[in-house]
Amino acid sequence: MECKIKAEPYLLHFREPAGTSRGTYLTRRGWYLRVTSPQFAGVEGLGECAPLPRLSCDDREDYGEILCEVCRRVEQRGGVIDTEALRPCPSILFGLETAFRHLRRGSLALWDTPFSRGEEGIVINGLIWMGDYETMLQRIGRKIEQGFRCIKLKIGAIDFEDELRLLRYIRGSFSRRDVELRVDANGAFSVEEASLRLEALAALDLHSIEQPIRAGQWEQMARLCEISPLDIALDEELIGCNTPAAKRLLLDTIRPRYIILKPSLHGGISGGEEWIAEAGKRGIGWWITSALESNIGLNAIAQWCATHAVTLPQGLGTGMLFTDNVDLPLTIRRDALWFGR
Repeated sequence: MECKIKAEPYLLHFREPAGTSRGTYLTRRGWYLRVTSPQFAGVEGLGECAPLPRLSCDDREDYGEILCEVCRRVEQRGGVIDTEALRPCPSILFGLETAFRHLRRGSLALWDTPFSRGEEGIVINGLIWMGDYETMLQRIGRKIEQGFRCIKLKIGAIDFEDELRLLRYIRGSFSRRDVELRVDANGAFSVEEASLRLEALAALDLHSIEQPIRAGQWEQMARLCEISPLDIALDEELIGCNTPAAKRLLLDTIRPRYIILKPSLHGGISGGEEWIAEAGKRGIGWWITSALESNIGLNAIAQWCATHAVTLPQGLGTGMLFTDNVDLPLTIRRDALWFGR
C-alpha cells in the first residue's frame, strides 16, 4: 500500500503538577503520526509516539531521528510494520499500529465494540497525584464527590506516615465495598523497608500496590510477592521485556498477582496482547493504563481495552490532565470513560 507518514512533535501542559516519586511533570512531549494513502483518499490516520523521559526503554536523545527513519522504512515497505524489528521501540510501534488502524477504519472507533458504539463505558480509577498532605486530601475528596469508586494514590514522595494518614482518612469514611484503594509507589521503597511498609498498607484493606521497589531486582521482588499480605502489581518491571521469552521469564520468576499494561512502554498493542496471553496462562490478573499520552493515544488505548472483557477498573482517566489536549469524543461520567459526543 502506497503511504506517507508525517511525524509532528508536540508539547502539552499539565493543569496541575503531576507528582511521582521519580519527579514532577509540568509538560509532556511526544510526536503525532499522520498517515495518508491514495488507497484511502480523504482519510488520515492518527497515531501517537510518546516515550516517558528517563523511563521508557526507547527514550533517547535521537528519538526524533529514529522515528523519522522508521517511518521512511514503513513507507518503503508499502505500509508494512516490521513488528519484530520494533520490539525495542514500543512507543514507536504503538504509534504506527494505531495510526494505520485509524487509517484503515476511517474512524476513531478503532474496533467495533459496545464502547466504540457509545453503548458502554469503561470503569476507571480516579488518580491522585503526589502533593502535600492537604492538597492530596482535597483531591481525594473531589474524586469521591465525582463518583469514583476506585481511587489510586501515588505514594513514596511525602512522609510515609502522612500517606498512611490519608489512607486511614478514606477508610474511616468508606469501606472497601464502597471505595477500592490502590497505591503506586513507582519503586520508591527500599528492599529493607518494603516488607514493613506493605504490612502497614495491608492493614488498611487496600486492593494492591504497584511496583513497591525499584525495577530490576527480580529475586527481591519475587520474595515480596511471595510473602506480602498486600497484592503486588508490576509496572516498571515490564519495561524492556520485549520478547515473548523475556516476558515468560519475568512472570515465571516473580509471579506477581497483577501486571499493569501500558502500550507505549510495554510493547504496543501486539506486545500487550502477548502479555495478556502469558498472564492468562499463569492466572495473573491485569489492567490497562495510559502513560500520559494525549487524547490521541488515550483513545487508541481505550478502544483496544474495550476489545477485552475487563472486570477491574482501568487506568484511563488521564484525558483531563492537560490544558491543551486534542479535542476528541472522550468523556468521563462518574467513574467511567465513554466514547462519543
